[in-house]
Amino acid sequence: MEATTINGYEIKPGADLTGADLSGADLRNANLRNADLSNVNLTKANLSGANMAGANLTGAYLYGANLGGADLSGANLAGANLWRVNLNDADLTGADLSGADLWGADLWGANLTGVNLTGAKLTGVKN
Repeated sequence: MEATTINGYEIKPGADLTGADLSGADLRNANLRNADLSNVNLTKANLSGANMAGANLTGAYLYGANLGGADLSGANLAGANLWRVNLNDADLTGADLSGADLWGADLWGANLTGVNLTGAKLTGVKN
């Protein structure tokens, strides 16, 4: 998926989706490389296989989202709500998860090389 429109928002690399409501959206394999997704609502969205490398997800709300196999390398997820998020086999190389809340997140098979977890909440994390 290179560029498409969902809920009135254009989904493409480098998109400015600040504060967008994309809850429940089907964004499988979406290319959101370097996109600004700060404070976006992605509750229960399907982002499996999505390219979100270098994306800004500060303060994003991703409760119950599926990010299995997603590329989040170098992404900024500082302060994001990642409750019960599926991050199976996701690439989080060099991502910033400082202050993020990963309560009940599933990190099985995720690449966590160089991840910043300073102040992150890791209660109930599965790996």
